[in-house]
Amino acid sequence: MIAQFLLMAVLPGLLAAAAGWDLASFTIPNFLSLALAGAFALFALSLGLSLGSIGLHLLTGCVGLALGFTLFALGYIGGGDAKLYAAVGLWLGPQDMLPYTFAAAILGGVLTLSLLALRQLPLPAGLARQDWILNLHNPKSGIPYGVALATAVVLVLPQAEILRLAAIG
Repeated sequence: MIAQFLLMAVLPGLLAAAAGWDLASFTIPNFLSLALAGAFALFALSLGLSLGSIGLHLLTGCVGLALGFTLFALGYIGGGDAKLYAAVGLWLGPQDMLPYTFAAAILGGVLTLSLLALRQLPLPAGLARQDWILNLHNPKSGIPYGVALATAVVLVLPQAEILRLAAIG
C-alpha cells in the first residue's frame, strides 16, 4: 500500500511540482530531486527490493547524473534538469530508462519548437501582465526542459517495471 501511494501519488506530485517550478522560474530546486530520491528509497524498502535490484536502480541514477551533467556542461540543459533526470533514472531503473530518455527527447524537441514559434508572436495584453509568462516568452530565455522530463514519466510509467513491482508488492 505504501509503495503504491509513493508511485501513484508522491512521484507524480513531485514531478508536477518540478515541471511547474521550471515553467515559472526556469529552475528546479534541489529539494525536489532529493525528495524524489528519498521517496524511491522508501519505495524500495516498502517493497523489499533486493540489494541487486536497488543497486541497478542506483547505477541507473548515477549514469543519468553523468549524462545529465554532460549535457549541462555542454549548455543543452540546466543543472536542475540534470538532477531531475538522474532522480527519474533512480525510479525507472535500467529497464525503462531508454524509452524514458527517448520520450523526454521527443517532448523536449516539441516543447522547444513550440516555444520558439510562440515567442515570435506578440503576447495578448492579459498574458503580458504575468511576469513568468513574460519570462517564458522572452527569446533570450531558455527552455524549461523539466516540463518534458516530468511529462515523459507519465508516458512511460504505465508500461514501467516499477509499476509491475508495486502491483506485486
